[in-house]
Amino acid sequence: MKLSTKLTIFSVTVVASSVGLFGWGVDRFVRQQSEQEQRQKSGTLITQFRREFAHRGDEVVYAIDGIAQAEGTLRMAIDLSRAQSDPSLYARDSLGIASSRQIDFLEIVGDDGTLISSAQWPGRIGFKNDWVTQRADWNQQGAFLSRVELPDKVELGLLCVRTVNVGEKKMYLVGGRKLDSDFLQALVIPAGMQVMLYRNLEAAFVPEALLDSEGAAAQPERFAGLIGSMQKQGREGEYEVPGSGGDQKFVALRLTGRSNEMLAVVLVGNAQDTVVKTSAYIRNAGLVIGAAGVLLALIFSWSLSVTVSRPLERLEKAARELAAGDWKAKANVIAARNEAGRAVSAFNEMTAQLSAKRQGLVQAERVAAWRELARNFAVELKVPLFSLQLTLENLERAREKTPEKFDGIFEETMRMAHAEMDNLKEIVAHFSDFAKMRQPRMQAVNVNEVVRAAVKSFETAFHARGRPPVKPELVLDEGAEKIWADPELLYKGFENVIANSLNAMPMGGTLTVQTTQQNGMVRVEISDSGSGQDAEPTEAAIRYAAKLEGAGLGLATIQTVVSDHGGRMSVEAIPGAGTAFRMEFPIAPTSVKAPEVAAAAKASKPQSDTTTRKSQDAAPVKSQETARSPKPVLARMMDI
Repeated sequence: MKLSTKLTIFSVTVVASSVGLFGWGVDRFVRQQSEQEQRQKSGTLITQFRREFAHRGDEVVYAIDGIAQAEGTLRMAIDLSRAQSDPSLYARDSLGIASSRQIDFLEIVGDDGTLISSAQWPGRIGFKNDWVTQRADWNQQGAFLSRVELPDKVELGLLCVRTVNVGEKKMYLVGGRKLDSDFLQALVIPAGMQVMLYRNLEAAFVPEALLDSEGAAAQPERFAGLIGSMQKQGREGEYEVPGSGGDQKFVALRLTGRSNEMLAVVLVGNAQDTVVKTSAYIRNAGLVIGAAGVLLALIFSWSLSVTVSRPLERLEKAARELAAGDWKAKANVIAARNEAGRAVSAFNEMTAQLSAKRQGLVQAERVAAWRELARNFAVELKVPLFSLQLTLENLERAREKTPEKFDGIFEETMRMAHAEMDNLKEIVAHFSDFAKMRQPRMQAVNVNEVVRAAVKSFETAFHARGRPPVKPELVLDEGAEKIWADPELLYKGFENVIANSLNAMPMGGTLTVQTTQQNGMVRVEISDSGSGQDAEPTEAAIRYAAKLEGAGLGLATIQTVVSDHGGRMSVEAIPGAGTAFRMEFPIAPTSVKAPEVAAAAKASKPQSDTTTRKSQDAAPVKSQETARSPKPVLARMMDI
């Protein structure tokens, strides 16, 4: 992605997020303030409702007390207490009394609970109201909510019960008023607030039972969920109710009857019109400001990219050329007028210095590698030369002490000498091949394909007869980019490490090969579960070399391959846990297309197979004693 595009995205993101955060903050503040104000208003309105409800209850109690204490009521109670009394004489009295006392309901009930007179339902006279006779302290009780059955419907009433005692006989007075929208009209409701009453007289939600101060409430279906929750749980508190302008919050209060059953729900909330309009205004203002800010950001990012991105694009091109191996790459810039231009000039100076220093570093690495190679070459030659020396000395002693057996010993000794000479020839040949090691032919390579090919070539060795199996585990980063490498040399390096890891696990174990990508490099880690090495970190590579068969050449080969690929390598030996060999290679330039790596596995197998055949052909020449002795280190490594 170009710098100009990044600057544009960054500027637009900053402006949009800033405006969005500001608008969100203002909107949140306004909503919080509005909600706080609504809670205060709701609390005030709830307090007013409770006071009005208590006042209505007091009025009902006062009216029923007046009826109970009236002289006519006392005469009625005395008459009804006689054995020969006729209750039908008072069947219509409750209607006149209720009208004079301005109450909606009034029933006169005898001592046994039989209904004597009813103002609201005269047809029920003669039926019994057993619930009235089940309590003896009605005169000490206040008003309560109750269902009031009428001929055609059920009403919600605020009732009071009083008793008139005549000796052991009692007469009950049950009266009160309806609780409907008229009750809500007595409340002083602030602007923007709502108070509704739901009369919970049915098991399911009944839209017509929801009332406001004007009568039936508008859009009662919105409150079906709230009422349903109250009917199931009976939990008072704040509820959200969906609305056309957004969710509204209502405080729900439950009103219970004499048996604590919920008979009504009072809803107090805000219409939310002001909050919705304010939020819409804030959003629209934020969109306008954000659009203006985005436009300014686009202009600013374009002008900045003109002065910054062009020098950086030249710098990027030169960096890719440098990564591709052109150490003379430079970025053309007219004048260092800003930080980007000065960075380009500094890059050009850096490449010039790197080009000069690289030659010296490469030469120094080559000299060091050859010195190490010469030292190990001498070590490798000591084994067969020492064996030849012992053979000749044994031959000389045999001629002096046992001349009669000299011919047989001479033939056996010559076979051993020929075998050791073959080993010397192999050592010299392989070191000669290493000296002729060609320069890498660099191309974009999928390192996972090379790793799979190298591991697959050892499938037979993993399950070789006569030794415990080795389990290979591949943990490959399939998203890793291609590296800049020679697939043939890379394959040989991986094959060498895997082969020597197998030799480090004579009792079997796990060979783990892992690839990862980070910081512009692809790491290949090959670890075994061998015994590990007790070594200082600074000597890890040397100790690891001591573990490998033929390490004098093997380690030098690996070092050369990694160095020629511009990579890094390290060895970590963990006592008792195994050894991890890590190699890091630079990612290939994106402008180069990677060819197929089909021939990577074929590059090393003929040489390996030839070496194996040589070793097998040489083996029968040796005596039993020679066959039991360890094979020269380098030759065993080359068999792999």
